[in-house]
This record gives sequence, structure tokens and C-alpha cells, in this order.
Amino acid sequence: MRNIFTILFVSVILCSCDSNQKVDLIVTNAKIYTVDEDFSMAEAFAVKDGKFEAIGTASEITSIYEANKTIDAHGKAVYPGFIDAHAHFYRLGLQQQMVNLVGTKSYEEVVARIVEFQQKNNKSFITGGGWDQNDWENKEFPTKDTLDRLFPDTPIALSRIDGHALLVNQAALDKAGVTTETTFEGGDIEQKNGELTGILVDNPMQLIFNAQPKPTEDEMAEALMTAQKMCFEYGLTTVVDAGIDRKVIELMDSLQQHRDFKMRIYAMISNTEENLNYYLDKEPYKTEHLNVRSVKFYGDGALGSRGAALKEEYSDRHGHFGALLSPIETFKKVAARVAKSKYQLNTHAIGDSANYVVLTTYDSLLKNDPDRRWRVEHAQIIDEEDFKYFSKNIIPSVQPTHATSDMYWAEDRLGEERLQEGAYAYKKLLDQAGLLALGTDFPVEQVSTFLTFYAAVARKDTENYPEGGFMKEEALTREETLKGMTIWAAYANFEEDEKGSIEKGKFADFILLEKDIMEVDESEIPNLKVVETYLGGEKVF
Repeated sequence: MRNIFTILFVSVILCSCDSNQKVDLIVTNAKIYTVDEDFSMAEAFAVKDGKFEAIGTASEITSIYEANKTIDAHGKAVYPGFIDAHAHFYRLGLQQQMVNLVGTKSYEEVVARIVEFQQKNNKSFITGGGWDQNDWENKEFPTKDTLDRLFPDTPIALSRIDGHALLVNQAALDKAGVTTETTFEGGDIEQKNGELTGILVDNPMQLIFNAQPKPTEDEMAEALMTAQKMCFEYGLTTVVDAGIDRKVIELMDSLQQHRDFKMRIYAMISNTEENLNYYLDKEPYKTEHLNVRSVKFYGDGALGSRGAALKEEYSDRHGHFGALLSPIETFKKVAARVAKSKYQLNTHAIGDSANYVVLTTYDSLLKNDPDRRWRVEHAQIIDEEDFKYFSKNIIPSVQPTHATSDMYWAEDRLGEERLQEGAYAYKKLLDQAGLLALGTDFPVEQVSTFLTFYAAVARKDTENYPEGGFMKEEALTREETLKGMTIWAAYANFEEDEKGSIEKGKFADFILLEKDIMEVDESEIPNLKVVETYLGGEKVF
């Protein structure tokens, strides 16, 4: 294969003129993982007009091309820019403007952070997120009593880490008009002894969100720029923003056109009537930095908040099955509408019941439409009988750190048999579908691409637990993981011809790492650092 590659390269350049061809950038003396069809290695490449012009050995590239700038990589490993196949980019940026509750080990610590935040910021409506009662000694949902006492007049709304449960105080409930008599469908407004606890799960959360002050355009722009900086530091050059509205999309487009905002975004439009009416009758919108061609639908909630829709009851709550967030007929109606458009449908499905509804609906609509590439986001718990529906046209899009975050309590929710047969089954999904799109789901999880890689191959936390890995038979190889974070993620976005590998004609999005992620000891992966990130041949980190 190496000889063939060299012959092909030489044949391409034989017709070049005697003087060296001018390009913008040459990277040489590198260990380049091209992630092309053959997973070829190279030593150098040339970049012109923001795209890869040629890839080969150092002598081949430097003898033919002359660049305004040359980078000697000193043997460092180079990869295609990472693609996060499922994240919440805009929400990540907004979260930096709120009280951060990630990593709290008790409800008391949550309260302390809120008090400290409010002393510094004096907000009229306190928002934040990141708490997870599964990390506390008392693993029951908290109640609003303490917040009511400390903040009787200031509304507070705090999202659980997965974004599928909300803790609010009485002032927020009053502002939103939520009472014990409020009706809802899909989710829960918790009550105990006839009183509201302050916990809302899934759909009723929107009542609170509607009552919150909306961010200004300056705050929205700041959020996007903040999220971009964080992502470039981890080698991300494309991010799939899983569920955003027209206003955010248009702001992204405006900032990108003015060159302030450079991140490439694959936008899933949120499933609202307003968004669907605006976009679905139009052609998908595509620039070099923004791709708007998919719809995000929420099938069910999350396992941690017991909102995931299961075929059998939760092992730790008798008679509770979770819930679909919309009636099945509503989902089928939206799916049929999307099927008649040129848009892709990407559906959040955690529980095996939700996955069954999504997969059978997809299958019925796509039987005669082989290249729609509809996606199942999370595909977390699958009945053994339902794996057969996955393919390159019904794509599993998973987030490896969910397995290592949930492994401490997942068996409590599901029981051993259901957990072992079809939960967090990434290898089984890959074998069935032939590809797997990998993401982080930040800010539900951390932004770190290295934690994604580590969770996929090691199936452990950063404390080396559990020994041998969590359900290690479902681990991915390093090559599979790199493909899932590059070329397979690009395929899931219909973008494999322009990104996801280092090949002639594709965007020159690439990264240099301090150590080779494909060869370092497994234990070193979580702490790896990006040396430089390039987007279109321009250094952005």
C-alpha cells in the first residue's frame, strides 16, 4: 500500500512546472493519522486556500511545494480535527454565565455555591446547573425548603446535570404560575403530602424556562465565543449542537460571516412548530462553517432522573416506567413530515421503550430511502431484539462518558440482566451499524475529547475504576474511537467529503497533540493536551 501511495502521489505531480508550487502552509516531520479509507500514515502535507492540497512523505511535499509558513512538528502526532457528534454548544457558553453546580457532593454544597454566586452577581433570577443527586450521600431528589428560606423573593431554577430535571424555589414556581393543580403531559411536577417539592422533570420544566429572563444578544454572542474557546482547547473543529432555535442559528451565521466566530457547527433545530414551519419547506442551509439540515426530537428523559422510557419497570422504583415526552402519534407525525423534506431526523432515546418506538418508526419510513442517515441520539438501553434496526441509514450516536458516569448506579435502575444485555453496548452497536458517531453531550459531561476517548477504550473512570473496565466487552479499539470522533461523525453529518480525514480537497482542520493518543499508555489518555488546533489551515489555539 505504501508503494502504491507513493506512485500515485508522484503521478499527480509529474505534470507540475519546474519551480515549486506555492501553498499557504506545509506541515512536515509529523506522524500523521490521515483516517482515510486505509487508515494511512503520512509525514507531511501542504495546505492551500484552507484545504489540504497534498499529503505524502516529507521529501515529496518539500520538493514540490513552497509555503509562506512551514511547521516542523518534530515527530508529534497529527490528527484530523475532532468532531463532537452530540453536544450542547450554545448551552455550554450560557452555563458559564450561571452558577456552576458540577461536581457538588451534597445539597449543602449546592446551596453554598448559590449563596456565593448571588453575593457576587446579585441576579434578579438565579439560574444554574450541573447538580447530580447520584453523587451525594443522600441520593433522593432535593426539595426547595432551604432555597425558600434563604431566597424567599428571588426565583431560582437549577438544572440537573442531564438537563432533564429542574430544582426551583417557590418564588420561581409563583412566577411561572405552577401550582399543585397545574396539568402537564410527559414528565412530572413532584408533590409530597400534597405540596410541591420544587422538582420538575422533563416537559413541565418549560413552564419555568418561559418565565426566566431571556439572554440579550450580547450575552448570546458572549456564550458562543466562550464555548468556542473551550472547544478549540480540546481539538474540536466541528461541533453538533443538538437542539437550538432559529434565533441562535442566525446569530451563529452572522458572527461567522464577520469572522469572529470560526467554529464549524452542525445545527439540529429544536422540534418546535415555529422552527419546523420555518425550515422544513426550505432547502437545508449550508456554508463552510454552518450546516442546518436536521431536526432534534426528544423521545424520552434520562436514566438518572428516571425519565427514560423503559419496557419494564425501574428496578429501584416499583410501578415506574419513565415516560415518552410526546405521544407516539405526535412523534410519528413529525417523523413523517421530516421524511417528506430534505432534513435529517435525530431523536433522543435513552430507554429501551423509547428506542423501540424510534427505531420501528425510522425503519417504516426509510425502507425505500437508503441514504437519509437518521440518527438515534444516545441509544443507551436497547432491547436485544431491536439492535437489528441499526445501519448506516439508522445511525447510533453515543457518548462514551455516559457509560462511565452512570456505571455506579445504572444497575440499580435497570437490574443486572437488562444492563448486561443491551445497555451502553457500543461495540454491539458498531458491529451492527458499521459505524458509530461519538460525542460528549457537554455540558452534561465535560468538554474533554480525551475523556471521551478514554471512556470508549478503557471503560473506566479516572481513578482506574473498575479494574478491568465496566462491561469491557463493549469497549472500542483506539482506531474505532478515532474514526468515531472524526470520519464517522462527519458521515453522520453528511460531511464526509469535506472533513473527518486528512485528504486532498478537504478542509485543513487538524490538531497536534503532545503525545500520540494511539500509542500512549491507556492511563495517560485523560490528561493529554492539545498543542495546536488548526481550522482551515489557520491556527485557532
